Amino acid sequence: MISRILVALAIALVILVIIIALRPADFRYSRSLTIAAPPAALFEQVSDLHKFQTWNPWAKIDPQSKITFTGPASGLGAAYSWAGNNDVGEGTMTNIECRPSELLRFKMEFKKPMAGISTSEFTFKPVGDQTLVTWSMFGANGFAGKAFGLFVDCEKMIGDPFEKGLNNLAEAVRKPN
Repeated sequence: MISRILVALAIALVILVIIIALRPADFRYSRSLTIAAPPAALFEQVSDLHKFQTWNPWAKIDPQSKITFTGPASGLGAAYSWAGNNDVGEGTMTNIECRPSELLRFKMEFKKPMAGISTSEFTFKPVGDQTLVTWSMFGANGFAGKAFGLFVDCEKMIGDPFEKGLNNLAEAVRKPN
């Protein structure tokens, strides 16, 4: 009886490992919002990492996070590191590509709660007198990331804060300096 249970568990484990291994490694999560502001104004809010903190949804989840800025305040090479509670974790975000009023791309290095590297980007597309802002994160998952994604809705886990952040960004550009 025990041997049958062990064999069944072993078979179930092998099936689970196969399912996880066959999951796609690449991921991409995106949200977009059309905001009543010119691309340059929105670009400035995202590029300047000090301003980024005023509308970043994760900064609002843990206002006690320790934030460290390095490099220039904005543009290529600008970076900040954070260390917060379990909800925001720990990591570093570094600007690796900068095309004014068009694109900002960041290398995301996560240390906690789960180590990993991904890319985050913002695109700014004029739509009449407004701007379509798209916030995306993409990369590749290893085995642990694929397993995590099997049990957690990562699209929602990342997408919901992206939506909140884009709405915060829209509010930030409406406020006078």
